[in-house]
Amino acid sequence: MSMRNHLALFFLLSLFCSSSFAQQEQPLTRILFIFDASNSMNGVWENKPKIDVATRLLSTALDSLKDIENLELALRVYGHEKYYQKGQDCDDTKLLVPFGPNNAIRMKTELRKLKPKGTTPIAATLEKSANDFPKCPRSECRNIIILITDGIEECNGDPCAVSLALQKRNIILKPFVIGVGLNVEFREAFECVGTYFDATNQKKFKSALDIVISQALNNTTAQVNLLDFAGNPTETNVNMTFYDQRTGAILHNFVHTINNRGNPDTLALEPVHTYRVVAHTIPTREEDSIVITAGKHTIIGIPTPQGDLTLKMQGVNPENNDLSVIVREAGKMQTLNIQLFSETQKYIIGKYDLEILTMPRTYIEDVDISQSHTTTIEIPQPGIATFSKLGYGYGSVYVVKNNQLQLVATLDLMKERETLTLQPGEYVAVFRPKQARESIFTVEKRFKVTSGASAAVKFN
Repeated sequence: MSMRNHLALFFLLSLFCSSSFAQQEQPLTRILFIFDASNSMNGVWENKPKIDVATRLLSTALDSLKDIENLELALRVYGHEKYYQKGQDCDDTKLLVPFGPNNAIRMKTELRKLKPKGTTPIAATLEKSANDFPKCPRSECRNIIILITDGIEECNGDPCAVSLALQKRNIILKPFVIGVGLNVEFREAFECVGTYFDATNQKKFKSALDIVISQALNNTTAQVNLLDFAGNPTETNVNMTFYDQRTGAILHNFVHTINNRGNPDTLALEPVHTYRVVAHTIPTREEDSIVITAGKHTIIGIPTPQGDLTLKMQGVNPENNDLSVIVREAGKMQTLNIQLFSETQKYIIGKYDLEILTMPRTYIEDVDISQSHTTTIEIPQPGIATFSKLGYGYGSVYVVKNNQLQLVATLDLMKERETLTLQPGEYVAVFRPKQARESIFTVEKRFKVTSGASAAVKFN
């Protein structure tokens, strides 16, 4: 092989290795199966004991998980140690198989040993499961609980509150609950615990188990369409925050991107969450109650029609202008944004009130922002007024509007000379020396400020 071919091969291998190392390490997925072995699992379900059906189908599912990389399993059981006839034991819950790789066979062995005996301490079981997940050995772990039960809480606990607390502490993702032959009215008791699947027969149980495991193992795809006024997905370059709607936890931040095919970029999302997505436009826009279905590409549409606002000052290069403007929605006092004259900013279409931080303030109401249009606001260049005083004293400057004086600035007591940058207009300056003991020594000066010019005001 020639030296040139050697170099080419080396280059290709280098690219491949760099690409491989650049890829993010896949998170470790840990699934804790919580299995109901309370006395009610002795009941008959389609001519067979519930415990036999549930353990057989779960064992089959475990077989399918034996050779999956980045996966660890564990098994916790409740209601299996103390007969309910001897009194209710609300501590009857135990981690039978701790987390580890390749332990599906051990879990199947433990499932075969189970004899339903006791009560249903779901809340206590969930609470103790927090310690079943060891410290994550990597930068990220996906901790998931799959609860299989045929009854509701019997120990006066609150499974919903415990589940929510575990999620808020980032110990687990939203759990999955499979109800084994439960009545429909029990659904409400579990929907607040996690994503609930109603297995009214064996076929539905197997289907629910397959769906739950698929959702637990796999991310799925979604795209966010930021819609313009016509409903087309043309808006982009906006940061989007994905929240867990139930816990309020921040899950992701993505800056919206249009890919090289002209379509919104595809995102990989966990199907275990119900999402609230906030597009950080000005003002923000959001969509909630977004459910991602495993294996199905989900399109999330958020109306974000935008236009641009730019500000100019006559005779001044915008890049050299550090003046700011407070932007509010029309008729509201809450500040939406503080925009510099040196920048152009996008806003959701509509009416806005501007408070430009000139001296005096410049107020412009009902500025219209329309789709894909740049609205330009231009104000006159200011002038400069220089105030010369007879020593230290008390002074103030007013602008004349509708034959009324409005305060613009209070002059510095300890300065004999100072300069103000003022917008064009008619002004009155008032001054009284500090040492004067009579009001008659008050000096009033009227003056005019024009764009780009200087005015000298002397109190003598």
